Parts: sequence; C-alpha cells; structure tokens
Amino acid sequence: MRTNNAEENMKNELNRPITDEEIRTFQEDGVVCLRGFFNTDWIERLRDLIDEDIANPSGMVKSIDAEGASGFFFGDTFVCHHLDGFKDAVFNSPASQIAASVLKAKKVNLLFDQILVKEPDTSTPTPWHQDYTYWPVAGDQVATLWLALDPVTFESGAVEYLRGSHRWGKKFLAISFDPDQQYKEELPEVPDVESARDDYDIVSYELEPGDCTLHHGLTLHGAQPNRTPNVRRRAYIQRWAGHDVTYNPRPNLQKMLRDPMIQPGAPLDSDLFPVVWQA
Repeated sequence: MRTNNAEENMKNELNRPITDEEIRTFQEDGVVCLRGFFNTDWIERLRDLIDEDIANPSGMVKSIDAEGASGFFFGDTFVCHHLDGFKDAVFNSPASQIAASVLKAKKVNLLFDQILVKEPDTSTPTPWHQDYTYWPVAGDQVATLWLALDPVTFESGAVEYLRGSHRWGKKFLAISFDPDQQYKEELPEVPDVESARDDYDIVSYELEPGDCTLHHGLTLHGAQPNRTPNVRRRAYIQRWAGHDVTYNPRPNLQKMLRDPMIQPGAPLDSDLFPVVWQA
C-alpha cells in the first residue's frame, strides 16, 4: 500500500546521480542497466495503471501475438494521452533526468510511452529489431527506457541486446510486431541473430521491479517468450529524444497518435513530443 507521503516520494529527483561509468557504458555498449531508481510507490501505481489499460485500452492498441501463439502479449502506445497516471509518470518520475543524463542531452522530449505485457506461458517472442527506424526522427540522442514492474529473467522474457550494435553505422528495416502489418523502406533486413547467437555479443539483465535499462535507438535487441507458468512480465517503456534530434517524417512508419504539426528538420518540441526536462 502506498504511504500518505507517496506524492512527495514520487517527485522526479534522482535518488543518486547517474555515474560517469554508467554514462560511458550506455555510450559505448548502447545499453546500460540502472538498479532501483523507481521506488515501490511508482511500481505499485504503474502496475495498477497497466491493468486499467488492459481492461480499457486506448485506440492505439493492436494485436502483437504471433499467429497460433499461446498466452497473451499485450501492447499499447501513447498511454500518457489515455490515462493521466501515465502522464504523471512521464513528468514526475525520475525517467526524464535518467534519459537526459545517459544521452548527455541539454533537454529531452518524450516521443511516446508504451506498455508491453507478456503474460505467463506466452509463446510470442519479441523479434530482433532497432527502435530508431520505426520513428520519424533524425539525430543520435534517441533512447528507450524499459522499466521492469515484475522480476524479469531469461525464462520470463528478459530483453537481450547486441552490445555495440548502435555504432555499426547501419539502419535496418523495421519489423512490425503486428502479424497483419509490414513496414516498407529501402533498408536491409535485420540479421538472423537467433540462428547464429554465438556470432554476436549478446547481453541481458535479470531485473527486479524498479530496475530499468536504457538502450540507444540503434541498438539491436529482442526478447524471448515468457516460458514461466505463473510470472507476468509487465514493462512500462518511455521513448526519449535529446537536443540533437529533429523531426524526420517518412512513409510507412509506426503510427503516431496524430500529426505533430511541425516541419521536417525542426526540433520535436510540440504537444505530441513535449519537452519534459531541460537544463
């Protein structure tokens, strides 16, 4: 149960500074694990919000279960525009300062937030992909914050990352999570990591509720099915952009909530992509 002073505890101050080593790890490896930056109040609140969203999803929800799959893989995007509690998590949690620190950014804009839930015995994997090519952005300071709301292990579907792949100088074709949708862009397909796992430097983290990872938008990553019989894998995810990122609309991208009404090449600052933190 949340304490009476929960609101005070949930302000967006960091409980400790992000270290130079953690920033260097993100910059060099394309992913960093940060332990315990979100307290129990945030975890309980976000769990409740996810269950509320599953019961009454937004218009951005879509099927991401593989054809013939068992279990239930649920995803909804732009959830802070659907439920006010997620908006509070954007503006009042430590997330924006965490993102600004690892990106070394003078400001950060929220691209969108998202929930991804793999229920027990869900056989759908998350395919290997880069985040960057799904979105209408240009620039280097793009990152995803992935917050664990349950204990996460390899068996329950921990995310795996190809260390250093954000510096390969390559962009790969986006792979739709929706079996009925395909993206089209003049880009090479993602390599078949699963058939040659030993050829890659794969890193993964077991997480406790309140732990999070930050990965670069070009870091290749994927996740296993949730093979556990009784452990949910609920994650709250925020997509962040720093001061060097501009608007780069292209055909056949992931659907945004609406047109942000900004010009190509302009900063992202808008109602859709708000500035959440700045120095």
